[in-house]
Amino acid sequence: MQMALGLIEALGLTTAVAALDAASKAADITLIGTEKIIGVGGMVGVNIQIAGEVAAVKAAVDAGVEAANRVGIVQSSHVIPRPHDEVDKLIEKFQKNLKDNKDKVENKAKKENNDKKESKKK
Repeated sequence: MQMALGLIEALGLTTAVAALDAASKAADITLIGTEKIIGVGGMVGVNIQIAGEVAAVKAAVDAGVEAANRVGIVQSSHVIPRPHDEVDKLIEKFQKNLKDNKDKVENKAKKENNDKKESKKK
């Protein structure tokens, strides 16, 4: 199986969510990371990194870009078929950041839930 790396850089969270939703529905891909980018003039960009088989990633990026352009602006997109082994180091960093962010959100939700339970007891 030949793997590929797909990248979509969208302006704004809503645009990025639309891109990822369409990409995920279009093909069997895996989200490997996201990164918030503060650009010129304070514009917030979101870079989405996906992986999967070459054809799936190409289809997913195309669908993601099309959907995102209906909602906002796509700054750039790219598919790298069969990325070099050195790219794996970067992908591992993205995956770690994604896991760390997911853990933070889950911990915050648990804390808020516990706080609500405690306030009801009082």
